[in-house]
Amino acid sequence: MTPPRRLLRVAAGILVLLALVGVALVLLPPYASNWRFQRYLNQLADDPATASAPPDEVQAKITREAQSLGLPLAAHDVQITRSQNAIRIDALYVVHVDIIGYTVDLHFRPAVGGS
Repeated sequence: MTPPRRLLRVAAGILVLLALVGVALVLLPPYASNWRFQRYLNQLADDPATASAPPDEVQAKITREAQSLGLPLAAHDVQITRSQNAIRIDALYVVHVDIIGYTVDLHFRPAVGGS
């Protein structure tokens, strides 16, 4: 292989790697926010006061936390199910991510608690 062709291939490989790193940097914030939200749900479910709180109050707390994290979660996207002294929380939200020339929808379904 001639040196100019080899240099061209190395440059193309570096460009591909940089593009992959760029996509990863764009996708990282929604996943990090979902991780923080999941941690919040875990703490909320572990709190004994949550099991006895009215569902509307718990739903409002969850929605406020999601908004503080910048997540597009509406109150109707949160399902709260009670069984004896346990609580199950399910949420569903979609984050739209624009990558140059392409849009991807990331569907997140954080959940916590017994079935």
